[in-house]
Amino acid sequence: MATTIDLILLQRVDKLGQMGEVVKVKPGYARNFLLPQKKALRASKANLASFETQRVQLEAQNLKKREEAERLSERMAGLTVTIIRQASESGALYGSVSARDIADGVTGAGLTVGRSQIVLEMPIKTLGLSTVRLVLHPEVSLPITVNVARSVEEADKQARGEQVGSAAEEDLVQEDDLELGAALAEAGGDRDRDRD
Repeated sequence: MATTIDLILLQRVDKLGQMGEVVKVKPGYARNFLLPQKKALRASKANLASFETQRVQLEAQNLKKREEAERLSERMAGLTVTIIRQASESGALYGSVSARDIADGVTGAGLTVGRSQIVLEMPIKTLGLSTVRLVLHPEVSLPITVNVARSVEEADKQARGEQVGSAAEEDLVQEDDLELGAALAEAGGDRDRDRD
């Protein structure tokens, strides 16, 4: 059984190579991902010859798609997607935010994308702002901000940079304690004056 097979890449593939390169990959990766998604061809003599005759056309198509993706990327720069979820007092979500949820949010913002275009290293499991990558083309990606909150009001506060949840409540309690301490100290000073 072959441990690797040779493929011709029909487009740039992250961590693998550029269009037109002949690469060695494991059979499962070729059979389950690269070949069905038409990202590569088997590297036979006939396919190499066919690719060379179509190379200029494929590169022109790739260039056109990349330019469209770059224009779209410029239009969508600074995109923020708000996702409302239930969470505990500490800010931990009941469940998580997945690539599908983010793709639905981006689609709601006016850009139709699939969940496979969202690069999410790990599911989002806490309230707050997170940055994920949206891949518009193999050579063009766009960072988007995901704002996960319990309500629209809380999302607005997070977007402005205000703390929400238990951390914000602790800050308010500390401020109240300081104000109370100052008021007591002032009142204590008044009593000392009354004794004199």
